[in-house]
Amino acid sequence: MSNKLKISIEENTALITIDNPPANTWDLESLSFLEETIKELNSNKEVYTLIVTGKGEKFFSAGADLKVFHEGGKEAAKKMADAFANAFNELSNFRGFSIAAINGFAMGGGLECALACDVRIAEEQSKLALPEPKVGLLPCGGGTQQLPRLVGEGWAKRIILGGEHIKADQALMIGLVEEVAAPGESLEKAFILARQANKQSPISISACKELIHQARTSKESYKNEKEPFVELFDTHDQSEGVEAFLEKRDPDWRNA
Repeated sequence: MSNKLKISIEENTALITIDNPPANTWDLESLSFLEETIKELNSNKEVYTLIVTGKGEKFFSAGADLKVFHEGGKEAAKKMADAFANAFNELSNFRGFSIAAINGFAMGGGLECALACDVRIAEEQSKLALPEPKVGLLPCGGGTQQLPRLVGEGWAKRIILGGEHIKADQALMIGLVEEVAAPGESLEKAFILARQANKQSPISISACKELIHQARTSKESYKNEKEPFVELFDTHDQSEGVEAFLEKRDPDWRNA
């Protein structure tokens, strides 16, 4: 069990709410619970669709708590990389139709959670980014693998390498999200779409989804990021980046 994720089921739709204030960050506990929850939902034949959203009005999820890496170092990085990969891989392979109702900031692991869903609905005030390089890290929850599939290599590089924060209307334009909702309405829109999907054969949906995923060029998406992510913890810039973020100052990069 985890107090950081709330689970409910309404008719044939499961709702997972990320509830870890103030920024709905992920940690080992919540990632492990997400992985186990998806496994349980996959075994529940009454669940056809899944919605993931964040608690509150500001954050869908700000990703990982950087204090974990700052205090735990390389060993913590290994555990977190495994946890992110396992949880979001499980979410990506949920047998039914999954929707991310993005109700605010979706940063780093928060955006990667949304990328693991089949469809994304973002509220107008939402901002989406993979800002890990700003603190000497890289996305380790599927970001470098999933994002190019949605938006193309150019926009993926602009977001990850260029450090660009994407607003909801721009995210819609480039294919990062499929719908934009008014503030406070993403969850309602997600339920409308889920009810529509619930009218279709869940067995057919599962088969179609598996075939769509087979079209991906790599089946090792989540494994590809783990080793280079952990290797960054042998560098000065990784330590400096996280410390600078926590101390609210600009990092002194040495490219080493």
